[in-house]
Amino acid sequence: MEATVLGDKAIITSEITDLLRKHGITSTLQRVEIAQVMLAKLQHLSAEQVLEKVNRGRGIVSKATVYNTLKLFVKKGLIKEVIADPTKIFYEPKSVDHHHFFDVDTGDLIDFSADAIKVDHIPQPPMGYSALGVDVVVRVRAMSA
Repeated sequence: MEATVLGDKAIITSEITDLLRKHGITSTLQRVEIAQVMLAKLQHLSAEQVLEKVNRGRGIVSKATVYNTLKLFVKKGLIKEVIADPTKIFYEPKSVDHHHFFDVDTGDLIDFSADAIKVDHIPQPPMGYSALGVDVVVRVRAMSA
């Protein structure tokens, strides 16, 4: 899948508005600002980090708006949700297929290629369901010297 990251450059609002529209998302000032943060570069951000980056001390976007917008972006396929563990959820721009190492001490996510791991078989989904994909999160800890 091709990345929807728009790059480290200043992102033009009209580019974001067009991208939101292509994903069936109505543009609002808050959604555009959240999308600008999420799509600026390949990165893993928690909702709290997105809130901090969007507001930059200004307090213009509420925590509820950030959470609701991130869930909408995931539902519409603009970004991907990565659940590292039940208490750590990250969001990242859609990009090439990959998986993650999760550093349990620092909370960092580290990408690795989907080709680096082989999943031979997944069970048949229950009646009425279809499998959408497999996400692998390998929990790691730095080895002591």
